[in-house]
Amino acid sequence: MAVVEEGLEKLDPEERAGQIASSFTETYPDLIAADPDAWRGKFRKMAGSAFAFYRGSAALFYRDIAQDDDPFLDDKTSRVWIQGDLHANNFGTYMNSAGMLVFDVNDFDESYVGPFTWDLKRLAASLALLGYEKALSDDDIRKMIETVARSYAKQVAVFAQGKAESGFALTLATTEGILRDVLGAARLQTRLALLDESTVIHSYDRKFGDDPSMRRLDSETQAEVQQAFQTYLDSIPESKRDRRLSYRMKDVVARRGMGIGSAGLPSFNALLEGHSQALENDIVVYMKQATVAAPSLAVPDERIKSYFKDDAARTVVSQRALQAYADPWLGNTTVFGKGYLVAEASPYTMDLDWSDINQVDDVVQVLNYLGQAVAKIHCVSDEESDQTLVPFSTEEAIGHVIDGRENDFAEYLVEFGEGYGAIVRNDHTLFVDAFRNRRIADL
Repeated sequence: MAVVEEGLEKLDPEERAGQIASSFTETYPDLIAADPDAWRGKFRKMAGSAFAFYRGSAALFYRDIAQDDDPFLDDKTSRVWIQGDLHANNFGTYMNSAGMLVFDVNDFDESYVGPFTWDLKRLAASLALLGYEKALSDDDIRKMIETVARSYAKQVAVFAQGKAESGFALTLATTEGILRDVLGAARLQTRLALLDESTVIHSYDRKFGDDPSMRRLDSETQAEVQQAFQTYLDSIPESKRDRRLSYRMKDVVARRGMGIGSAGLPSFNALLEGHSQALENDIVVYMKQATVAAPSLAVPDERIKSYFKDDAARTVVSQRALQAYADPWLGNTTVFGKGYLVAEASPYTMDLDWSDINQVDDVVQVLNYLGQAVAKIHCVSDEESDQTLVPFSTEEAIGHVIDGRENDFAEYLVEFGEGYGAIVRNDHTLFVDAFRNRRIADL
């Protein structure tokens, strides 16, 4: 049993409940104070299942994992770009800057520099929770985690040999079964359908409609956001600028994050002129306030923290380091002194939906692809990634510590995933009791 699990199992339930509560109140005090209602909504969603609780409690995970021993870490493998919140629901499709529809890891809000195994451990525990939720056997759950571990190790070895690196992608041409169906479904989406969901035609032009989730801006905020948008344009690399676009903002509204991951985060949607005056070409981008990366709670290195202007800049730098052919709209700006991430609200973004993936053979097939996707983000960067925090070949460093130890690597992740998954199921019960009995401060 891993050190972290042994320590947590010895804790008194009241002490553990206190740790769970403080992982929120001490990490996000300003956001909770600014919008406690949104956080109550987030917590009610997290109360729904152990998996939902796990998705929303990355800060707790990193407070725990900072104590863990790890036989696969050295000076280099402890310092690579990681996605930071790699659970089973953070995978999906997107249209990359080369115009190719790909399946990949998504959601880089928690990305940071840290041990490569943290991504894999977080994913392994989520698979244990997912399998338990689907009432799969212990043997099947172990098979799920082992599949990801071995697929990851195999793909890293391919990258370490210098093969198929920049050209590797999970696409309609390289996938089969459920994953190919997900890509196919995403391909059927259209920009016009996305626009029709949130906009209307008025006076021969398009604008945002009346939607309870959106609100109009006062004059001061509108001027600030418009200025922030102009500043954001400077953060788009020259090679990713589209000369056919005017980047003219036609309308802007505020939105309030209410999801498990975005509770209380202020955000704006901007409607932009597309490649022509044809209204079906209009583009929607979102501007979302960035927040602290959960892995940073377990990485005390001040050199890493000071590398970034703010958390929005951190997210952009990290995503380009983790994703080949990153979103050409990806950038950052500042609104009222807070860092904001900017990206396209794309019609081709479709998350992997696990609700109908229940047969073990289907699950294993999907997880084999997920292992490859994780290896890709650890080993392949965007051409515009000019970061200097990780100045070495990560595929060689990771491949070196796994080579010849693939069985031990798989067993290590299986053991961690099973053990921490059990901890999370118990934590979920403690969390629900603390929340419903009003024992979490400020809520």
